[in-house]
Amino acid sequence: MEIIPYPHPTLRHVSKPIRRVDQELINIIRSMFDAMYEARGIGLAANQVDLPLRFFLVNLEAERGKGDELVFINPVVSHPKGSDESEEGCLSLPGLYGDVVRPKSIRVNAYSLEGKEVTIDATGMLARVIQHELDHLNGVLFIDKLSEAKQASFRDALDEFEVDFNSRRATGSVPSDEELTARRAEWENRYCR
Repeated sequence: MEIIPYPHPTLRHVSKPIRRVDQELINIIRSMFDAMYEARGIGLAANQVDLPLRFFLVNLEAERGKGDELVFINPVVSHPKGSDESEEGCLSLPGLYGDVVRPKSIRVNAYSLEGKEVTIDATGMLARVIQHELDHLNGVLFIDKLSEAKQASFRDALDEFEVDFNSRRATGSVPSDEELTARRAEWENRYCR
């Protein structure tokens, strides 16, 4: 399983709600945790591994066997309170970091991998990661929330990501937009209808 880099089109795709969970999806989620740990991340959204499905996973300890492995299926965030500015990065934009303002506390309603409805009142880092990953499901990246000056300072790095992506596409290691659209539709037909 590969974490896709900016500017891969699936990163801007709004994920569809999941209607069922099967063994294949459970296996995918296990592989996603492995990919997240390998990249030393604490959160990973489905569209970061080229899946157009509305779920993400979190482990604030970034290591298997430590901390809680949380899976949020069809998450909805409500009750934002306060304001907090803190540095964020992204596994799809390695090496880039910037301060993002987000609510300090939130409530998230979602389904667990076992199909149970879960409600969590989250604060601190957990609240930040949930909001960051939910943004991914809505096609929003943390760089979209930065000041114009900070976004401008990332221009050269983003250009490098784009050159690398286009080079990979030219060699056939990244499918065409049409192929990606068809693949997303297959996943949506399988899990979202």
